[in-house]
Amino acid sequence: MSDDQYRFLMVLKQLPVRLTAEQAGWVLNCRPHDVHVLASAGLIKPLGRPPLNGIKFFATEDLLERMTDRSWMVRVTNTIYQHWHDKNAANRERSLTSSTNVRTPRLSAAA
Repeated sequence: MSDDQYRFLMVLKQLPVRLTAEQAGWVLNCRPHDVHVLASAGLIKPLGRPPLNGIKFFATEDLLERMTDRSWMVRVTNTIYQHWHDKNAANRERSLTSSTNVRTPRLSAAA
């Protein structure tokens, strides 16, 4: 957040009514790319019908209301953990597969 944005919000003394993924991440105490994971899992819903590659906005009121539900926060946390567990496992698998496909030079019998 820029200094100008911070000062503007301090004058308003309230959060904006819609948040970007980065701002939603600040509210939920997670990273912006985790917000997209939560949206894909259906735990949070962007406003309107944004295109797949478009900027997504989230309702501040919805996030603040859901944050009071402990079971929802547990689902959020577990969804983020599971996403990164699966992604890291896929990367490890890909790394193992690519390392077994590498040809190693064979020594000739004359050497």
